[in-house]
Amino acid sequence: MTSDASPSAPPLPPIAFLKGHGTENDFVIVPDPGNELRLPASAVAALCDRRAGIGGDGLLHVVRSAAHPEARSLAGEAEWFMDYRNADGSIAEMCGNGVRVFARYLQRAGLVGAGDLAVVTRGGVKRVHIDKDGGDITVAMGRALLPEEGVTVTVDGRSWPARNVNMGNPHAVAFVEDLDHAGGLFTAPPFAPASVYPDGVNVEFAVDRGPRHLAVRVHERGSGETRSCGTGACAVAVAAARRDGADPAVTGSPVTYLVDLPGGRLAVTEHPDGEIEMTGPAVIVAEGRIDPAWLAAL
Repeated sequence: MTSDASPSAPPLPPIAFLKGHGTENDFVIVPDPGNELRLPASAVAALCDRRAGIGGDGLLHVVRSAAHPEARSLAGEAEWFMDYRNADGSIAEMCGNGVRVFARYLQRAGLVGAGDLAVVTRGGVKRVHIDKDGGDITVAMGRALLPEEGVTVTVDGRSWPARNVNMGNPHAVAFVEDLDHAGGLFTAPPFAPASVYPDGVNVEFAVDRGPRHLAVRVHERGSGETRSCGTGACAVAVAAARRDGADPAVTGSPVTYLVDLPGGRLAVTEHPDGEIEMTGPAVIVAEGRIDPAWLAAL
């Protein structure tokens, strides 16, 4: 974020922010209903820096749909647009944990109440339900796409086939014997053929913990290993269901998997019509002000 103000101009006002997380997938939240702030990738990356900034796996830019060119056409369906950015400042289509935290912010700010609401994302309009009394939040995540072409993921000399699942953003799901086999996940795990995911991919490593109960580690493109990934949990549940021979569209019965991530547990249900619902917590932990002079100096 830059400013053309001269030295004699009055100082820019502080910029409000909040900090929140969903199963420890944490976000910087910047309310900007009128889409008046300029947030280039460098500013987002600086805000998400855990040592020199506020720190987060990503940034939730809260904008009214009618005020943002990417969401304006959907303003009649949903008042609010989640302009989501990865920790490196890159733009992302969707973030499942982020939608829950986004909804919790709207509730905290008095902009919505408990019950149902809709949120525009780059992955489409998402339907959200906020439980009463500060309980869990459920997000209708849409339908999973299952492209036929998968990849092979390799870490430290071990390789696994990975199922291609698209939840509005791309995922490669590998079932492993031990989550330690995923390695450090500081950098993106290599995969081949690269042509399957030309823009990169979120990679999930999953192990079974019991019937319809999984544990997962994930590398999110643009953010590295995160404590949780909502779309990743959904992708893993769908991949596991197909691996286990469960397809609600065929059986007519919903199927639910519990997915344990380092930051907590999510419940993922796939319905016969293909709709996937994800339920989990969302917490606002702090709020404050960003010094605009600091951003202007970046």
